[in-house]
Amino acid sequence: MKKKAEWPRRLRSQEWYGGTSRDVIYHRGWLKNQGYPHDLFDGRPVIGILNTWSDMTPCNGHLRELAEKVKAGVWEAGGFPLEVPVFSASENTFRPTAMMYRNLAALAVEEAIRGQPMDGCVLLVGCDKTTPSLIMGAASCDLPSIVVTGGPMLNGYFRGERVGSGTHLWKFSEMVKAGEMTQAEFLEAEASMSRSSGTCNTMGTASTMASMAEALGMALSGNAAIPGVDSRRKVMAQLTGRRIVQMVKDDLKPSEIMTKQAFENAIRTNAAIGGSTNAVIHLLAIAGRVGIDLSLDDWDRCGRDVPTIVNLMPSGKYLMEEFFYAGGLPVVLKRLGEAGLLHKDALTVSGETVWDEVKDVVNWNEDVILPAEKALTASGGIVVLRGNLAPKGAVLKPSAASPHLLVHKGRAVVFEDIDDYKAKINDDSLDIDETCIMVMKNCGPKGYPGMAEVGNMGLPPKVLKKGILDMVRISDARMSGTAYGTVVLHTSPEAAVGGPLAVVKNGDMIELDVPNRRLHLDISEDELAQRLAEWQPNHDLPTSGYAFLHQQHVEGADTGADLDFLKGCRGNAVGKDSH
Repeated sequence: MKKKAEWPRRLRSQEWYGGTSRDVIYHRGWLKNQGYPHDLFDGRPVIGILNTWSDMTPCNGHLRELAEKVKAGVWEAGGFPLEVPVFSASENTFRPTAMMYRNLAALAVEEAIRGQPMDGCVLLVGCDKTTPSLIMGAASCDLPSIVVTGGPMLNGYFRGERVGSGTHLWKFSEMVKAGEMTQAEFLEAEASMSRSSGTCNTMGTASTMASMAEALGMALSGNAAIPGVDSRRKVMAQLTGRRIVQMVKDDLKPSEIMTKQAFENAIRTNAAIGGSTNAVIHLLAIAGRVGIDLSLDDWDRCGRDVPTIVNLMPSGKYLMEEFFYAGGLPVVLKRLGEAGLLHKDALTVSGETVWDEVKDVVNWNEDVILPAEKALTASGGIVVLRGNLAPKGAVLKPSAASPHLLVHKGRAVVFEDIDDYKAKINDDSLDIDETCIMVMKNCGPKGYPGMAEVGNMGLPPKVLKKGILDMVRISDARMSGTAYGTVVLHTSPEAAVGGPLAVVKNGDMIELDVPNRRLHLDISEDELAQRLAEWQPNHDLPTSGYAFLHQQHVEGADTGADLDFLKGCRGNAVGKDSH
């Protein structure tokens, strides 16, 4: 257990607010124009509430209200809360993709923390990119920090059917193309998909990353699953505000919580919950900020034998509301601990070990959180594939895939990019059937740019009309955590940098062998080498703005797609006072 720091002691914020010099009076005096009494600057912890609220980030649209509860908790514990708006990128709003701006948001958060008088931070997040970006920024500064998420939406219902946000968007869209649903019915269903504040109500990327924050030990136990409009979400926010004050007094930092053991706990948790493939790229990036050596091999090693026991869409049938009522993530962590799959002594933001937090919890619904013998998938971890088509790796989510396609050989039908796919996929003259393998290029970190969630390519209508619901799909893109199918993603190196994916041709045979972790292009080594030598990039390059910076510095998906100059730069140095 960590030894607590001496208290009281002089805190970082006193560099701005403590004393009687001209510069201190400058900093302190201006803040007093908000009506703060002088005794608030007496050395108590100043807590920055980093709020990703935005009208254009619907998942986080209720975070202003939660921020007030965090403030109440900070006040109660004797701290001084100051709310700070930070960059907020929503996947359902940002173009070309919010993923391109995850690193920009992390950089903005890092500098917001480093350049301002905060002693500790509450990371107020929700949608799938805000959670990793704020954890990344906080990890780089290594000030005491704690996550509180906005929580998922309530269940959706359409004509008596439970409707999962995202999951049913993909399902209903395919039904329209297959002629099984009218456009009018699709529009009617739209109103039932998002019926309350909060993030996706499936085990999509937002719910996955909330679970990852809790499994890493960066959020209070039970945080991940509380619905956004449940009064207990407000209680969690207030308790988080109280806790961060004590974390500052104890000097409990992210680097002491997010250890290699914590990341291994998170990887196994992701397997157990049937979490999003996006967790791979986000945890790799967070680990890079903390200075932890985490790789795709760790994902395969830790997740391979973990059963998927959470029966939630897109892998199962329930939604986050039922997951919360069943006991939420603490029950999953307890199950992992009982199975010998949890580092029980990993430290959490509570100051207690993860096992101390979960050892006494109860599973209230074993149809939602299943016994291991009834698992959705016996080996549910993210599969890491390698081979001549993915020398640096690719990933697949077995709990969302079709078992009969996990070993498959098929003819490649190639799309050069997302625009080529959109132009061809609905054409009945496209030479494709259900035995083919759909291949899409130039959708990786540099290629799209930003690596959009387009990897779960919709099937061609002429295949859907046969009643076929899944085909093998391969790309260097990502896919939404709400999506499903036998989809190979994050193929590295990506096509835009001349990876083998770039030279796949129509008619090539490709072998997918998930049990043996193999992804192979059936051409000779000499033929592959010749194609790669002749390859020329064919995508447009940005010439200005952040897109240019991103293009120049983003790394591959296999290491987290962070900007190369932001890794391993942890520290909380106070900048020079210029006044």
